[in-house]
This record gives sequence, C-alpha cells and structure tokens, in this order.
Amino acid sequence: MKIRFFLFTFFIIINSHFVYPQIQSENYLKGAMITGIVEAGNSLWISTYGQGIYMLDKDTNKWINLSTGNNKGESDFFFSIAASKSYVWAGAADGLYIYNIRTKRWRKRKFSLGGEMGNWIRALCYDPSKSTLWIGRFENLTMLDVRRQRYTDFVLTQGKDAKSDDIKSIRLDGDSLVWFGTESGVFKYNKKKNIHDKNSWLYINNKDGGFLNEGNSVSISDMLFDPEKVWFGTDEFLSYKNPNFNVGGVYLYNREHSWERISIIDGLPANGIYCLERTGNKIWAGVYYFDKKEKKDYGRGLVLIDRLSNKVTPVNLNDINIESSKILCLYFDGTYMWIGTDNGLTKVLISNQLALWPGKKTKSTKKKSSRTGSRYKR
Repeated sequence: MKIRFFLFTFFIIINSHFVYPQIQSENYLKGAMITGIVEAGNSLWISTYGQGIYMLDKDTNKWINLSTGNNKGESDFFFSIAASKSYVWAGAADGLYIYNIRTKRWRKRKFSLGGEMGNWIRALCYDPSKSTLWIGRFENLTMLDVRRQRYTDFVLTQGKDAKSDDIKSIRLDGDSLVWFGTESGVFKYNKKKNIHDKNSWLYINNKDGGFLNEGNSVSISDMLFDPEKVWFGTDEFLSYKNPNFNVGGVYLYNREHSWERISIIDGLPANGIYCLERTGNKIWAGVYYFDKKEKKDYGRGLVLIDRLSNKVTPVNLNDINIESSKILCLYFDGTYMWIGTDNGLTKVLISNQLALWPGKKTKSTKKKSSRTGSRYKR
C-alpha cells in the first residue's frame, strides 16, 4: 500500500493579522473507489467499489484488507458500510455482507421483499444507543435488532410514487430522530415512539412548499444536522426531455417551515451533491455536474459552506494533494477529515485555520419559503 505525505504552508489574513498554519495531508489506497467511511472504537472501516473492505487500526496505524484477492473477503464491490465493535456490515448489489470481527468470518443476508432490486443495499446506519442497524435498500427499508438478530421490513411507498421507497441515505439526528433520504423526498422518524404508529413519522417531498417546490422530484444524497437546521445534499439528474427532474443543490430546512437553497448561482461549482460533512461552522460538500448529453456525472471538487452566512468557498484540491475532483464521501473523526474519492483516500489534519479556508469567491443566499411538507402515510 503506497502512502504519500504532503506538507505545505500558506498565508491567510484574519483581522489584519498574519497566520502561518501548517496543513498536513496523507494519501492512502491510491486507485480505490471509496464508497463509505465509518468508525467503530479505534478502527476506521472503508468500503470500496472494486477492492473490498479496508480497516485502519488508528492505534498502530496498520491497515488490513478484506477482499477476494487475499481470500479474506466474499465480495469486492460495495456501496455502503456500517460498523460496531462486533460487526461490520457492507452493502452490495446482491445483498448485505456481515463480518464478525471476533471470528473473522463472513455471512450474507438476502431479502425476499422487493425482489432482486430489493437486495441492492445503498445505505447503512448503525445506532449504538438502540443496537439497531438501519438498512436502506433500493426497494424498502429494513431494521435489524442486532442483539436479537431480528430483521423487520418496512414499505415506505407514498401513494403511487415508487421512488419514495428507494432509500439513498440514512442519518441519526441527536438521540431521538432518524432521517431516511430517498429518491423522492425524506422521512423523519422519532425513535422514541412506536415505529408502527404513523404519527411517529414525517414525510417531506418537494410538494406543499417542501424543498421550495423545485424539480419534478428531490433525491436526497446526504444529510447533516445542527440545532437550528437540517442540511440536505441532493442529486442532480437532468435530461433534454426533462430538464428539471432533479435540480440538485444544498437545501436548508429550519425544522419548522422555512427553506433555503444553495446552488450554482450562490457559488457552487455545480448543483449535484455527493456528500456532506461538518467541522465547526463549516459544511464540507463534495460536488458534481451531471452531463445531460452523456448521461454521466463528473466531479467538480470540494467546497466549504459557512453555516452561519451560507457563503461558499471552493477548495483548491492541489493544496491538499487530492488527485481527483470526484469527492464521493467525507468523514470527520474529530481530528482529521477523511476524504474518499474515486482514486483513493486522503486524510487532512483539521485546525481552526483550515476551517476558515480562504477562497477566490464567496456568495450568500437568502431564498426562503414558509410552508412545510406533508405527513407520512402508511
């Protein structure tokens, strides 16, 4: 495994004072397409599409690879990952792969509900407070009680909108809420209530004021939370026949009725959002452009968004020694930002100065709405 180390110094002016920060970055897993990054204990687990699963022991700085190439894996192509101190779960197109950390053995779970496409596992999220694994499938949602090893399936389809049951992202919000992003809106579940009670759920789409009523539908790629707002990263997917199908952008929801959108007109290099992460008052976003002619997404790098002013600051990837503009996933462990691309993994040391990264252009957005989305129906 080839590791490169990069160190540089740059100058920024804050309140007429010069600051001389040294920013460290290291590159790992060159050539690997990184699809997920999670942490359990002192281990960092990374899923890839093509090279299986990697684990970094942060105490010893040693890596292991679980792949078919070294006979330690059952598959090499994964879309998502979650981990506890006992298990690693990896989502593939043909089911859920489960790795027992103690026994170092794999097993595979297939799902009957949803057919073949219901075994495409696109999102995973482990909730340690409930010992629950949430499994987001192309069709349907599944909850795994890890202690009892009991699976429960849920069909979230709203009316005739099949895309409202296609799970793309799952995130925990504080100690009581779970959000499920789909290809057509988002669900909020209050886990302190009965999961089978419809009043425990809220469904929001791009109707009735939600997401500013923009696009034909809204596909949720990622989510972040602060006490005042929910940040939604959304997909861009357009065609000549349907130029407003998924318009993309970052949407801000004040948890009550107000909406804002940050888009290319506010400084984003493109409207497609791969991923979001937060350090202090900065929101990091991996951005992409969808080409209507080629029907393909192209990475457009990384930006920082000030969560107080909505100002957008493009990041010069050369400054942190990232060779690809396709930023697929982000994870902040409290000290380092881990940046997954289609050509490897980069670790960047975060400091207060880095969180105030300078940029060429910054713009703000004030676009708002005053209506809410609709209730979830079962």
